[in-house]
Amino acid sequence: MSKLPRWLLPLSFFLLGVVAAAILVPLEQASVKEQLTGFPDSHIFTNALRPYILLFLCFMPAIAAFAYSIGSTFDRYLSRQFLAIFGICLGALFSIWMLLDLNDNLSDFSGSKNMAASVFYFYLYRSPAILLVLLPYTLLLALIYCLGKFSKTNEIIAMIQSGTGIVRVSASLVFAGLWCSVLLLGLNYHWAPHAEGKRDEIIAEAKGLPIVQAMNVLYRDPDSHRLWMVGAFPANYQKGEALRNVEITTLNPDKTLRSRMTSSSASYNRETRQWTFAAPLIGRFIEGESPVYEQMTEPLIRKTWKETPSQIIKPGLSVEYLGIPELSTWLVSPLAKQATSNRPAYLTQWHYRWALPITCLVTVLLAAPLSIHFARRGAGSGIFLAVVLSMLMLFVSSITLALGESAILEPMIAAWLPNIVFTLLGLYLYHRRITGRPIYQSVKKLLTVNN
Repeated sequence: MSKLPRWLLPLSFFLLGVVAAAILVPLEQASVKEQLTGFPDSHIFTNALRPYILLFLCFMPAIAAFAYSIGSTFDRYLSRQFLAIFGICLGALFSIWMLLDLNDNLSDFSGSKNMAASVFYFYLYRSPAILLVLLPYTLLLALIYCLGKFSKTNEIIAMIQSGTGIVRVSASLVFAGLWCSVLLLGLNYHWAPHAEGKRDEIIAEAKGLPIVQAMNVLYRDPDSHRLWMVGAFPANYQKGEALRNVEITTLNPDKTLRSRMTSSSASYNRETRQWTFAAPLIGRFIEGESPVYEQMTEPLIRKTWKETPSQIIKPGLSVEYLGIPELSTWLVSPLAKQATSNRPAYLTQWHYRWALPITCLVTVLLAAPLSIHFARRGAGSGIFLAVVLSMLMLFVSSITLALGESAILEPMIAAWLPNIVFTLLGLYLYHRRITGRPIYQSVKKLLTVNN
């Protein structure tokens, strides 16, 4: 039986990418249009990039297939071995993670009409966020197994003796780490944080409960001196659905109280740009006099108020669930300049959206030189060190992220410092492996305290 031509695999993935792009990109364009309509103050450029990034993601499997087709015989052989164990590790980690997560959330789906469909949609929608968590660990396990297997069977030694260096031997694995980083970079731009932020909404929808975007949000408009307190934002608040339990306090320029209005609901019309408050209770305050309260029986309409629901909800959105477009919108908004705003947290998360996916590439740089060994002795120690360093990188990343959000470290440094430090360490380990110097013993000496 003749072998299939090499070009067939990339062509097949390319055609699949065309189909995926034809379905997903128009939906994303409609979503961006809706976003810019409902949130007129949104950062236009970063939102406009979303369909193009999604288009590129659709063709990433074709790029990987093309790289595989032009690789050498050894590259394709190593890639097949790596992909096989990579798929097994990813499936195993996802199964374990899903079982643990499902154990915590299964009771939330008990009231759903179709429990199986609700659970399937719940994890399918969250798949970008799940990949963001699992891919670095999957790469680590797959690298350790593959390179350990090739080292054990002396295939690495045979390649080196034939004139191929360690860097060239591991080039296809470094490409795999780079490919995963680019994939996660695209997903982390918008879809992964957004999917994780919708977790509670999906559960509420499955149980037939009202979907709430944010609760107990406090917003201060610096131009009008109005302080908004909103009890709940419904799912379609940007389409005109009324905000619930609204209280608006207006201050004088000298910070004294002028008026306070409470209403059970407040709706905003995007076309006329006017607010409608349902039967509000209005209290007016004059210095030196008793407050005067008026209970209205008719709706109150305000045509000159410039605040929009998209502006008011911003302080109520969790920074961990905002993508690059939402974070960019917040950072250029007047809210970012207020003294009460937590600008370092938003700026740190903005940088972290770009830095986190690079963890995949750094994991390869750490694990590859430690998983290659030329003798049976010391193989386990190298693998152990690779696992420890990878876990340490994730631990240090969580610490620097907290320091950045607390304004103890500069946001950019907090987000990128772990990647920079462990990339340099990975390159150092590569240098030690290329020159034939022992790695584990050298690290052990660094950690040993001389008495």
